[in-house]
Amino acid sequence: QVHLVESGGGLAQAGGSLRLSCAASGSISSINAMGWYRQAPGKQRELVAAITSGGATNVAADFVKGRFTISRDNAKTTVYLHMNSLKPEDTAVYYCAAGSLNWPSSSQRDYDYWGQGTQVTVSS
Repeated sequence: QVHLVESGGGLAQAGGSLRLSCAASGSISSINAMGWYRQAPGKQRELVAAITSGGATNVAADFVKGRFTISRDNAKTTVYLHMNSLKPEDTAVYYCAAGSLNWPSSSQRDYDYWGQGTQVTVSS
């Protein structure tokens, strides 16, 4: 079993920055890909970015490219989401996901473990 704990969410102003962290514990040797999803009120959960232990990444199109960056500390099995130039439409609950797959999948079904989520609110 793997336990994921997110941190770093909160309130930011438009144009500001936040860094989300997700620390994995438990059977971490089974983890390869880790990712971040988000779910805004009334919307479906969507991929933000994913990364494998080998550093392959998958960044969601358009709405985050050039503003968000995913990184990973394999020694700590921690994944980060660096969010810059935040917009009010980035307001959502951000979830960390992890799985044994060796590619940075966009599909939620490929991830076995999920965190509880951390709220990000961006004010205009």
